[in-house]
Amino acid sequence: MRKRKKYQRGSLQEVRGFWVARFYEDGCRRARILGRVSKMTKARALRELAAAVAPVNDREPGTSAGSTLTDFVMQVYLPFYRRKWKRTTAMCNEERIAHHVVSDFGSRALSSFGRKEWQAFLDAKGASGLSFSVVDHLRWDLKQIFDLAVAEGFLLRNPAALLFTPRECPRPKGTVVNIEEVQRIFGTLQVRERLIAALAVLAGMRPGEIFGLRWARLDSEFADIRERVYRGDIDSPKSHRSMRLAALSDGLIAALGEWRATSAFTGPDDWVFPSERISTPLSRDNCWRRHFKPVLDKLGLGWVTFQVMRRTHSSLLKELDVDPHVRAEQMGHTLDVNENVYTKSSVKRRREAVNSLEQALGIRLTDSKRTNEEDRLLEVVEKNGAGDRGRTGDVQLGNLILV
Repeated sequence: MRKRKKYQRGSLQEVRGFWVARFYEDGCRRARILGRVSKMTKARALRELAAAVAPVNDREPGTSAGSTLTDFVMQVYLPFYRRKWKRTTAMCNEERIAHHVVSDFGSRALSSFGRKEWQAFLDAKGASGLSFSVVDHLRWDLKQIFDLAVAEGFLLRNPAALLFTPRECPRPKGTVVNIEEVQRIFGTLQVRERLIAALAVLAGMRPGEIFGLRWARLDSEFADIRERVYRGDIDSPKSHRSMRLAALSDGLIAALGEWRATSAFTGPDDWVFPSERISTPLSRDNCWRRHFKPVLDKLGLGWVTFQVMRRTHSSLLKELDVDPHVRAEQMGHTLDVNENVYTKSSVKRRREAVNSLEQALGIRLTDSKRTNEEDRLLEVVEKNGAGDRGRTGDVQLGNLILV
């Protein structure tokens, strides 16, 4: 049970020409020099005293530097940040913190942690095979938890401020599917799944946006993204930029029209892809496991995911020289995220780029116009220089000179 919260005003004393504030914090008597009496009025000193005790009075009851990590997370951290987070974000963050942090360290005192211990914790998580993304989120969770503890006056310093994500953590490869593989996938999937895949590959929509589509949100040219579904929870899109008009291709619009004509429930608030219960949208995980995964495994493409499909959308648009701003707006991203995270250029496109650069510079890496006399002289030099490390090296380096 929480202890009754005590409110204090503190006291102001004049000691040897200084205003001194006195108050209690964490059961200990504190003293703080506010300023010289000759330069600070009593009224101002009283205001400074009130400002000093305000953070102590504003604390949640029952928590202090000696409280456990669980107490602080449950009584202070989560109640505060739930007001900021989206419901789906809160679900992910709370689950991650409970599983990785509170389960192992929850009984420890908030003030008992140090930087080395938390860095060793992240190193161990990376060594266990957790992805870079998960470990990086844990690093951010710890920093945010202890930032709040410092801001609220529970701690004097943040032991997680300088933590870094171990470079050994496996990073995603950022793979995409090529045009031939896309054609194989579309040629094998059933009608409903082919439409879902098309909304990801052709329209660049997130899975939560696809399964959260209602018929009222489909226009003759675009999909009006205003909802998404995550783990059965209907929520607004991931970010402000995610609320957008996602353009649809002519073939996709026609296919959606055929799908609507065969659907039994096509009211404005009905789901485009309903579950068997009709009143709820189709489950992304169930659909993937039952209908996508078996097909992809047979095609030898078991590594493909919804994220791979969205990355393919961005990458193929880049291959077609579509403006980066158009790609970013279509996918609901900022330009830097679209370019640096989702877009991957093919080796063919990169070879075209470096060949264009070579042509623009007008350089030759080989001397194709070398005369027979020059060839004979080179052979003589190489023969005479055999065994002479310096002279042979000069000849070898000469082959790399740009002319």
